[in-house]
Amino acid sequence: MTDELKKTPLYDYNVSQDLKLIDFGGWALPVKYTNIQEEHHTVREKVGMFDVSHMGEIFITGEKATEWINGLITNDLTKMSVNQCQYTALTYEDGGMIDDLIFFKFAEDKYYVTPNASNKDKVLKWLQDHNDGSVEIDDQSDDTGLIALQGPDAEAVLSKVTDTDLSEIKFYRFKPAVQVGEVETILVSRTGYTGEDGFEIYVPGEKLEDVWKLLLEAGEAFGLQECGLGARDTLRLEAGLPLYGHEFNEEVDPLTGGIGFFVKLNKEQAFIGQEALKEINGEEKSERVSRGFDVTGKGIVREGAKVLLDGEEIGEVTSGTKSPTLDKAIGMATVDRKKAPVGTEVEFEVRRRTIPGVITKKDWLKR
Repeated sequence: MTDELKKTPLYDYNVSQDLKLIDFGGWALPVKYTNIQEEHHTVREKVGMFDVSHMGEIFITGEKATEWINGLITNDLTKMSVNQCQYTALTYEDGGMIDDLIFFKFAEDKYYVTPNASNKDKVLKWLQDHNDGSVEIDDQSDDTGLIALQGPDAEAVLSKVTDTDLSEIKFYRFKPAVQVGEVETILVSRTGYTGEDGFEIYVPGEKLEDVWKLLLEAGEAFGLQECGLGARDTLRLEAGLPLYGHEFNEEVDPLTGGIGFFVKLNKEQAFIGQEALKEINGEEKSERVSRGFDVTGKGIVREGAKVLLDGEEIGEVTSGTKSPTLDKAIGMATVDRKKAPVGTEVEFEVRRRTIPGVITKKDWLKR
């Protein structure tokens, strides 16, 4: 099966470790290196390391780059400073999501963007189709490796292999060309997808395994663990972070999907999907909204389960798991805005039986 899948630069290493690799958005990736719960707790308490080289990496350059990109995305690029990162979304005319992504500003005429792996080709085509000659678009995805070093001890570990003062890289900021061991990185950013402090390290693909092994050695004294997709998903869910294909998709807009903060409806420059999103956000707000939930009965509620209120279907679960940190089942669901405010007691339909739960904020790590 893996012969037909795309491979990250760490593929041969993972095979040498006898790991079970699965199809994740067309990529051969490990669910775990040891144990999902163990990896999860290590990131929360110490430091863990993920190979996320399946993500896309695209450079956009040109004198009009800022203006051109700003006409496509929901956030406001004009508010960014150099070496800042910005989370945003690309939307269709009807407001449906093409992807959620992060932009990195190298200069007024140079940006870097990381789309989700399964959406990279779609995002690239969208950018190319809307390019009127204002910019140059350079897809570097096949030649780039990406390591996420996450957890309270991430800075301490990375500091052992670089002379760069990492304390100068603040949250959602980055530095280009950071030297890590013998490797000059593309950039190192203080970003992640776990709810913990940490860094994402973009390197030339052929150097990824060298950097991985260097960090593994540097992190040994800190209890660093290699981590797979399983822990990545439980960590992001506990942090209340959405996942494309779950909380939103081409049919679900970013307001309904729970990232309205990153949709600047009144920014000076119009963007594709703005008018539709203004309507969705108008007096007759979208009937649906993404909310969290706690399961109060026995069982885990997974994606696709119906959300019931007094026997009436009022929504559907988009993500669900047993939280290793809280030791209870939690999740997110798209529900009827008026019928399911926070605190509403509901039931979930799972295999012809119902499990009780309560609608919550997505603030599990802050409780």
